[in-house]
Amino acid sequence: MPPKTQRAAAKPENAFAALKRIFGYMYGFRIQFVLVVAGIFFSSGAGIAGNYLLKPIFDNIGDALKTGHWNYGRFIGLLTVMAVIYAIGAVSSFFYQRMMMKISTTTLMRIRNDLFNKMEMLPVRFFDKHTHGELMSLYTNDTDAVREMLSNSIAQFISSAITIVGVFIVMVVYSWRLTIIVIAMLFVIIKVIGFVGSRSSKGFIAQQKALGSVNGYIEEMIDGQKVVKVFCHEEKAGEEFDALNEELCRAATHANTFANILMPIMNNLSYIHYAVTAIVGGIFAVKHIGGMTIGTVISYLQYTRSFSQPITQVSQQLNSVLTALAGAERIFRVIDEEPETDNGYVTLVNAEIAPDGKITETDRRTGHWAWRHPHKADGTVTYTEVRGNVEFDDVVFGYEPGKTVLNGISLYAKPGQKIAFVGSTGAGKTTIINLINRFYDVPEGKIRYDGININKIKKADLRRSQSIVLQDTHLFTGTVMENIRYGKLDATDEEVYAAARLANADSFIRHLENGYDTMLTADGANLSQGQRQLLAIARAAVADPPVLILDEATSSIDTRTEALIEKGMDSLMEGRTVFVIAHRLSTVRNSHAIMVLEQGRIIERGSHSELIARQGKYYQLYTGMFELS
Repeated sequence: MPPKTQRAAAKPENAFAALKRIFGYMYGFRIQFVLVVAGIFFSSGAGIAGNYLLKPIFDNIGDALKTGHWNYGRFIGLLTVMAVIYAIGAVSSFFYQRMMMKISTTTLMRIRNDLFNKMEMLPVRFFDKHTHGELMSLYTNDTDAVREMLSNSIAQFISSAITIVGVFIVMVVYSWRLTIIVIAMLFVIIKVIGFVGSRSSKGFIAQQKALGSVNGYIEEMIDGQKVVKVFCHEEKAGEEFDALNEELCRAATHANTFANILMPIMNNLSYIHYAVTAIVGGIFAVKHIGGMTIGTVISYLQYTRSFSQPITQVSQQLNSVLTALAGAERIFRVIDEEPETDNGYVTLVNAEIAPDGKITETDRRTGHWAWRHPHKADGTVTYTEVRGNVEFDDVVFGYEPGKTVLNGISLYAKPGQKIAFVGSTGAGKTTIINLINRFYDVPEGKIRYDGININKIKKADLRRSQSIVLQDTHLFTGTVMENIRYGKLDATDEEVYAAARLANADSFIRHLENGYDTMLTADGANLSQGQRQLLAIARAAVADPPVLILDEATSSIDTRTEALIEKGMDSLMEGRTVFVIAHRLSTVRNSHAIMVLEQGRIIERGSHSELIARQGKYYQLYTGMFELS
């Protein structure tokens, strides 16, 4: 198998394209998004208008102190208007934040749906090249970053832009002279943000990469915890995790150090700006330069704070936005992956077979299946009974270009035959199985199924005609009944019971706490490995396929149980084609044909007695050691 690659965090290659595509997922929310922008406008505008009222309020106080006459009606009226404006701002803020949360969560739901659905359509080759931790990180770290951007950063950017523009206009109207000080200070702020932000950005990129490595390692350790304990690898695992965790700590410290010092720096710069503006404004007010009043100075000072604060907020959000867009690009990269190609047009249908052999397609389940083969040349349709004839004709295959795993494989299997593959690890046994169900397509040679090239058969229909019991059993969260029924979703309870009896699983299932309703979690951790494989065999049996594939299906079952299973399997295998991969040679003695593989080639073939008589490689394996390494 090709090596798996580790995802590397990076800046977005095309931030605008990623953002545009995210907005594309907001379909159906155009009106709501317009309302969000309107809410932000009213919320930001309320802050600007509220500060604007400080001028007449304090001018009113100043006039009263000079004349000794208080205009209480005007004073209370101004305070009332200010209270109403701030109330409108508060309501608008609550409104747009609530609506933006709805938009962001729905958008993320759509992105996750597309991501998951695409992963279900990707070929096995894709998963060979990506670690589980790397793919899980798409659903956790990357989607969380996108969620934060949608729910907070976008609204913050819009709000800051409105505030900056609005405040700047008001400040110019108040005093263009004082605004020169603002522009000078703005230049200093931008320089500081650029210096600190660039270093913070590199740190956050390294932090995301380190976080992905830590998450991937944790997942591997959780999955392999029994192996860790068996080999007393706890201390070594702890050391490896400490190294990864230390790297994450170092990257996070570097990133957050610069991110966290930005606010204190900006606050101190705003204090300096505030003090300079207060001194100069006070002088202007005392000397009545440009019509400056005390009320104008007080209001203007509030605007200086309102002006610097959104700039700081934008600078803080910038890194999280870049991180989110980089994560979005990784998500979209998977969504844009080429799905598993399927040019097949031959389909599997229920069939009725007349005494004269004529096959008729039907919608009801009859227990008989046929391949529906449309012919493009003349538009006719022919039906071929599904029997399970499998033929390999000079097949050559490799997982990577230039590195072949199978070389010139030719074999055939007829209904009712049990074909066994033996050989050392890496000889190509599992690869042959992968080609039968089209997990991979062959570049050279042909594989025929009931005389039809399997490339012409739709993959889903091809796989429905087969059942596979893998060496690594996987059980899903659910009841025992549901896990067996996974092989045939419309199976009745009686069919499930029959399949369990056939696999010799019925006895131990009924001794479980809740029998067939016992809930399985953590991949069936509450069962023994042998019991899990018995359930996997029952799951294959309930599908009632014409082709059965057993990939080390009995490797974790004791000899006595294996003998009982073989008796049940005899009736299951009757009239079916069965492929068996086994290291335990005692399990393949009753096979009709045994294929001995070495370095991707079949070096011997024949029945057990024939191969023993030849005294070749199989004879050496059988008499020398009963289990292959």
